[in-house]
Amino acid sequence: MLTPKAPSWMSEFRSFIMRGNVVDLAVGIIIGAAFTGVVSSLVKDVFNPLLGLATGGVDFSNVFFSLNGQHYANLADAQKAGAPTLNYGLFINAIIQFLIVSFAVFWLVKALTRLHVRRDEVAAPSKSEVLLSEIRDLLAARPAQNPAGDISRPEGSAIKGSAI
Repeated sequence: MLTPKAPSWMSEFRSFIMRGNVVDLAVGIIIGAAFTGVVSSLVKDVFNPLLGLATGGVDFSNVFFSLNGQHYANLADAQKAGAPTLNYGLFINAIIQFLIVSFAVFWLVKALTRLHVRRDEVAAPSKSEVLLSEIRDLLAARPAQNPAGDISRPEGSAIKGSAI
């Protein structure tokens, strides 16, 4: 039984997917999704009650404006009635979530940058740096020559008219 030959683009796609950048991106998206759940809970279960306490019991998830002019006790009742609403309390929650995520990402990038800088400091010198160091050492080991091409003079001797 013959197996069908895979199209040539399949191997290209497989090598593209298995590159480090794409795998790292996928891991980042998965961690980001999990982090979003944690931040949502932090905003909903910790910050909103504290903000509500500070603002006299306001629950931001129920702060809305009904566009049909009727009054509803809470957002769930307005949505159940099919009323168009402007949910600015939920928008405030989204802004708080954004600020928390952006603050966390800032500190994560800052820590990774420091880690990268430290890794660069410890990194071995490049081939060109090693070669230049060897050339410098060889030149330093050679006897010095004066401008006339003579081999350097013994220490303490002076050339007539020199400022040495």
